Amino acid sequence: MKNVIALLCLMFSGFLITAQTTPGLYTVKNLDINTKESDFGTAFLGKEKVIFAAPTTNTMIVKKTWKENGQQFLDLYTGLITDDRQVIQKKRMPGDVNTKYHEAGVAVSKDLKTIYYTANNFYEKKYLTDSSGVNNLQLFRASLSVDGKWTEKEKIPFNHVEYSIGHPALNHEDNKLYFVSDMPGGYGQTDIYVVDINEDGSFSEPRNLGPRINTEGREMFPYIGKDNILYFSSDTHPGYGKLDVFASKIFDRTVSMPLNLEEPVNSIEDDFAFIIDDDKDRGFFSSNRDEGKGDDDIYSFLADPGLHIYCGQDITVNVRSEASGEIVAGATIELRNESGEVIETVTAGPDGSYTFDSTLCDKPYTVFATNKGFLNAERSIRTLNDIDQEAYVVNLNLPAQFVSNKVNINTIYFDFDKYDIRPDAAKELDKVVQVMNEYPELLIEAGSHTDSRGKDKYNMKLSEKRAKATVDYIVSKGIDASRITYQGYGETQLVNECANGVKCSSEAHQLNRRTEFKIANESGFELVPSPQE
Repeated sequence: MKNVIALLCLMFSGFLITAQTTPGLYTVKNLDINTKESDFGTAFLGKEKVIFAAPTTNTMIVKKTWKENGQQFLDLYTGLITDDRQVIQKKRMPGDVNTKYHEAGVAVSKDLKTIYYTANNFYEKKYLTDSSGVNNLQLFRASLSVDGKWTEKEKIPFNHVEYSIGHPALNHEDNKLYFVSDMPGGYGQTDIYVVDINEDGSFSEPRNLGPRINTEGREMFPYIGKDNILYFSSDTHPGYGKLDVFASKIFDRTVSMPLNLEEPVNSIEDDFAFIIDDDKDRGFFSSNRDEGKGDDDIYSFLADPGLHIYCGQDITVNVRSEASGEIVAGATIELRNESGEVIETVTAGPDGSYTFDSTLCDKPYTVFATNKGFLNAERSIRTLNDIDQEAYVVNLNLPAQFVSNKVNINTIYFDFDKYDIRPDAAKELDKVVQVMNEYPELLIEAGSHTDSRGKDKYNMKLSEKRAKATVDYIVSKGIDASRITYQGYGETQLVNECANGVKCSSEAHQLNRRTEFKIANESGFELVPSPQE
């Protein structure tokens, strides 16, 4: 049964955007390497191999059977992933990671040179038990030597003899290690924790992932995908029974509610140790469901389509007058995507605001506002990476077109020895176009300048090119060419002391590379700069 948890439809300017949270569709296959005993817990070793736990096949080491299930203790093995999602060429991992007790549950660094794994508390030939005589699980770290063996085995420093720590998982950047523990202070029998991995290989203090993930029962077998989605198993979140696989996306300060991956990944038995590749289309999990070959079996799967967790966030825009701070009711507001395309155009309410519902989290947008009598204003934002965040609030202040009978337009600037219109200049020229459209009697002159570097004659020609480029841009926006004239002044009208022979900073020279505007007719208006955004 496919149960879509949430379906949100957003109507933006005639386009229907469907954003849904869904566990995905999976096709599963039992692996040929499974035995009648327990095989489970895969980890990717690059793109072509996996590591997994299986009963020992090494006849050189005598392993006792584990009294809990009467089976042999587990060792770590590698296998090659085939095109048909089987695993072949099973080989015991070389080096000193395997002992006569349990080893299982592996996380592999992206450079494939470090592994973290779970094992019984047996280190340097010492079998350690807690105060009640129980040998708890511990986390170990090992490195790949030049001869291809896993050596330099070490215990992780936050291990403790009195409780278990295991089931490691690394995030995509290898700077966070997730694990499971029954340490005191948790929410249930076993909880999922995380530590930061510092550049020197040391660790922060463990942090519990909190009650949205952890319950009074068992949360186990975490795995972190490239998109920061946490896959884990739980026997308490609503599911089919026993351990089920769930997914939650980890945001900056919050996590999404756990999503059950449903059948065929989950069954009425234990389903766990879910991993998926970076392309989100194939992976492995383990289960002791009835149709398997033995106790725990490893299954491969294809995901088509894969899991999707939707995160929506409102954007509230408040429009006010820059000069007075008063509400601008009825302003036109646009929401644009990162390509500059208009997603939605609305009218602000009587309170000067509007809320765009359920935009995407952690995405760039631009909000743009305009109203008669004001210059346009816009602001680029990025919504927050948090699923529970309240509306992102944007305050837009519209500059008045005229202040004390003066036109409110900024000077534009140019790069050194260039006359092309920069993006920041284009925004200011768009304001010139806006004013000239609203006041058809207005005639404007564009006067362009250079800094003092270069020959006087060259600079005069450069300033003329800048003035012409300025006018050409405005005319290209539909303004009649007869309404705007231009003049180049070279370096004859510097705004500071940076004349020939005077040493000045780049910032000081920049102030002279400019185009300014003035009224060219008896319209009764005079230009004045507006505050820079």
